[in-house]
Amino acid sequence: MKKLLNDPADVVSDALRGMALAHPELRVDHENRVVFRGDAPVQGKVGIVSGGGSGHEPMHGGFVGRGMLDAACAGEVFTSPVPDQIQAATAGVEGGAGVLHIVKNYTGDVMNFEMAAEIVAAESGTEVATVVVDDDVAVTDSLYTAGRRGVGTTVLLEKIVGAAAEEGRPLAEVADLAKRVDDAGRSMGVALTSCTVPAAGTPTFELADDEMEIGIGIHGEPGRRRVPLAPAREVAAMLVEPVLADRTFTDGVICFVNGMGSTPLLELYVVYAEVAAILEKAGIGIARSLVGPYMTSLEMAGCSVTLVQADDELLRLWDAPVVTPGLRWGA
Repeated sequence: MKKLLNDPADVVSDALRGMALAHPELRVDHENRVVFRGDAPVQGKVGIVSGGGSGHEPMHGGFVGRGMLDAACAGEVFTSPVPDQIQAATAGVEGGAGVLHIVKNYTGDVMNFEMAAEIVAAESGTEVATVVVDDDVAVTDSLYTAGRRGVGTTVLLEKIVGAAAEEGRPLAEVADLAKRVDDAGRSMGVALTSCTVPAAGTPTFELADDEMEIGIGIHGEPGRRRVPLAPAREVAAMLVEPVLADRTFTDGVICFVNGMGSTPLLELYVVYAEVAAILEKAGIGIARSLVGPYMTSLEMAGCSVTLVQADDELLRLWDAPVVTPGLRWGA
């Protein structure tokens, strides 16, 4: 295992220490491993909290800031944050308008966020709403989920919903918007290599040099099938076709080609060009795009494609200013 670490047991704490030093506009609660926007809680604004296992950076801590998340909980690598962390995050962003939890559909995440929401409501009376993101079309159930996994749509949803909360919208409206974005999004991914969890020290799974896994999860969960390595044009089709088969898309989609950690932008743009060609042939116009490693799986090679059916409101919220370590525009 070749990684830039001190002790594998300290990787999350060490990374949060570095993040706090690199981004003084944020506030990091090291005891609870929660990243807050520096001005949290913002009075009168719905607080937006997300989080999950570390190893997917910049998801979620890199999306904390104005126009996106108010706080993110950092679990151990590929492990859900615990209820105490989520409670601390929720209490730290409550500005009197309630809190929305954005949860990727993994069993541990759903259970721990649910427990935390119940405890917060009982102890403080804070109103907490929850949306569970379940956009992965690859498999219905997996090693870590009941139902579909939550993947790339999470990034787009956090941006759109964060903008709505910044406008001062009430909790019920922000939660309804989150559910609407989840319903509008579908994703599919591919892995060319495995990744190595620091504590394990060995690859999560094995892929031959001439193989790839279609429909892989962000923790290395098995996908739909293992197939021979293919050109980017064919890989793009293997990802886009199941997405289009699962939901009707028309003009005005947000198209997100995500890198899994070690795939260079050079290759991601090759894939994006092929995805755009497939969508054009299908009569689906791209209104906005995002290309890059935003929801990674440590050093896994591969990518995912996410489409979100947008309308004028969603596009306006997507275009709204955002100031975070991972996304920044309009400010």
